[in-house]
Parts: sequence; structure tokens; C-alpha cells
Amino acid sequence: MDDPNSTSFSLKFDDNLLTDLSNYTGYDYDNSFEVNSKAFACLMEPMDQVVHIFMCSFYTVIFLLALPGNLIVGLVIGSSKQALSTSDLFLFHLAVADILLALTLPISAASLIHGWVFGNFMCKLVSVVQEVNFYSSILFLVCISVDRYLVIVHAMEARKEDRRLWSWVMCGVVWAAGILLALPVGFNEVGSFRGLDHMTCAESFDPKEAPLWRLSTRLLRHTLGFLLPLVIMLACYGITVARLLRTRGFQKQRAMRVIVAVVLAFLLCWMPYHISMIADTLMRFHLVNYGCKARLAVDRAMFSTQSLGLLHCCINPVLYAFIGEKFRKNLLQLICRKKGLEHGSGSRISRSTSQTSEASSPVM
Repeated sequence: MDDPNSTSFSLKFDDNLLTDLSNYTGYDYDNSFEVNSKAFACLMEPMDQVVHIFMCSFYTVIFLLALPGNLIVGLVIGSSKQALSTSDLFLFHLAVADILLALTLPISAASLIHGWVFGNFMCKLVSVVQEVNFYSSILFLVCISVDRYLVIVHAMEARKEDRRLWSWVMCGVVWAAGILLALPVGFNEVGSFRGLDHMTCAESFDPKEAPLWRLSTRLLRHTLGFLLPLVIMLACYGITVARLLRTRGFQKQRAMRVIVAVVLAFLLCWMPYHISMIADTLMRFHLVNYGCKARLAVDRAMFSTQSLGLLHCCINPVLYAFIGEKFRKNLLQLICRKKGLEHGSGSRISRSTSQTSEASSPVM
């Protein structure tokens, strides 16, 4: 029976030519061919201009929320006159990572409208910065969950000096790991032409090494960028919540609400992206059967869910800082100190002006 998904057509050649080819190669040639439609690549439909404008606006909103929010977090933590706790140190570095990501968003937003006009170097730089943030921010979230587990469950506040030293070491390890894991993106991301006048910043693999590069980078993103951090966070926060359930008081309820919000935000922002990426990996390596509709749906899902993951850099300051009572107290102290300095400076200037005018005025 003929394959219903195949297309048949006939080509007419000169009979003498077919006879010569048959004698030369030893094969019999027929003038009838069958082409399987599954062998053709799915044609990518261009994104609607309305979608590009919406995503550009979305990136702009994330930038306007993430940059000031994380700057405030970094300013409040960095201006503390006391030695930073381990959680504060991780929060500070998390804010730095999110600030670096936020600074790349205007470039990404502009490329959605005008195409990539910033050259190959900026393509590699922006891609590496975003990839470093992808790994480092998640690893810093893991560090915060482990720190909360040690403080609440094992009451390790007594050994602050040792923990503070190890926290600095862990910050260095996280940044080094993020940079190391982002290096493949720097080697493979390149500004390439699409069509006659449109340029885009996208992955560009060597055809011979493309399967190995793509599989290795995807495995790293799935394991180190999501699954392993999720398991550690669920384990640490699960044990912490179990311990808090055996205690009483308002602080217990506040801590539990923050923990639940942290886990839900992480799942809602990153799980859709990783699910769509896993589906894309399975399709690329032909581990599942799929059609063009499924292929296009996964491509669109990866585009939209990646933008959803960027939203996490706006949520981090709210969850880890603004909800915290200690942070709000330090923020108010910083504002009051700033106003006090301005008021004190104004008073000194007024007194100095008054004294000057009195000295220069004639004696009555």
C-alpha cells in the first residue's frame, strides 16, 4: 500500500540518457519517484509584528521593574554598617546578577523591532551575560535555601565567622561556575543574516559538531539549571517548613508564606521554559514522533516561556528583600539617615549664612 503521507510525481527524460545511465551505474532507473513529505523541513512562520511589539514592551517593563528594584536591594545591603550575614551576602550577589541581566534587556527589546544591529561582539557579550545570569541567579537561590535550612533547622548562627567565610567562598564558586557554563554560548552565539536585510543573534554550530554541542548544553541547562537546584530547594525548604510547623508564633507563619512564595515563583517562572526546552531536545534528536504543527508550537512556546523566565529577576527583590522585616527596617533607616543628612546640611548652611550676614551688617 502506498504511504498516504508521500507525494508521487513523474519526470520524463530522454530514453537514450536513461539507458546510458543504467549501463554506466548498473542500476535500473525508472521515471517515477516518490518523495516523503516528512522529509521536508517545517517552514518557520515569521512572528507577527504585533507579537514583536508586545514582547518589546514586555522586556521594557521588566527592565523598568528589575533595575530599580535590584539597585535598591544592593544599596540597602551594601550600605549596612554591620557585617553582612550569609543570606544578605547571597542576596547582594543575586541582585548584582539580576542588574546585569536587566541591562541587556533594552538591547534585546530593540532587536525584536529592528533586528540585530549591534554586531557579533555585542551578540556574544549579551548572550554570555544572560547565560551567566541564568546559572548564577538559580545557584544563588539554592545557596539562600541551604542557608535558611542551616539557620532554622540546625541553628548554626553561633558560628557566624566560619559561615561568613564560606559564604564568600561560595559566591566566588557560583560566579566561576556561571562563567564557565556560559562559555559555550560565547563560542557558538553569533550574529547571522536571515534573508537579505535582516540580522539576528542566534546559535551557530559547526554542522559536524552541532549534535554534540546542542546535547551537552541542553543537558547542562536541564540538570544544573533546573532539576538539581529544584531538588535541593524542595528538600531544604521542605525540611524547614516541617521544623516551622512544630513551632508557634507569627514569625513562623510569615516565614512559611515567604518559603511557599519562593518555591511557587521559581516553578511558575522556570518550569514552562524547561518543559518546552525538553520537548525541543526530544524533537531535535528524533526521540519522539512529531509533525510540523507540534514543531512550530514548541518553537513558539520556547520563545514565550523564555521571556517568562526573565520575569523572575523582578520577583527576586520582592520575595527576598521587600517582604523581609529586616530589609524594610534597614531601608527606612537608610531613608531617614539620608533625610537627616540633607536636613543637617541645610541647617548648617542656614546657620552659616545667618552668621555671615550678621557679621557683615552694620552696627546700629
